[in-house]
Amino acid sequence: MKNKKNKIKILIVDDEDDITFSFKRILEFHGFEVDTFNDSSLALSKFEVNYYDIALLDIKMPHLDGFDLYKKIKEIDNNIRICFLTASEAYYQQYQEKDFHELSRDLFIQKPIELEELLKRIDYMLK
Repeated sequence: MKNKKNKIKILIVDDEDDITFSFKRILEFHGFEVDTFNDSSLALSKFEVNYYDIALLDIKMPHLDGFDLYKKIKEIDNNIRICFLTASEAYYQQYQEKDFHELSRDLFIQKPIELEELLKRIDYMLK
């Protein structure tokens, strides 16, 4: 993990305000620097190479879904670690069908998620 001057930076993109608000509060309390967006197109327009360490992306969003946002973010910064947020297990199968085989099932967070599990997933992505 980075030192206090160089905190781990997390991007959260979810069209549900309550999700972005609660995740931001929890993660900031645990020492992370967090930016949130409720609009995937806006998040993409503000995205910068080598700025974020991790992105948590909701799958089902209007305009630009999480899968398409993932592809566009990876074109800008191939080093960022990405985890998908979903309320449905069925999206993992859809992901596999779209030929995104490079990520494991562990990188799908099913909502709602307990605080400890969220922190474990982030720790896993940082290794």
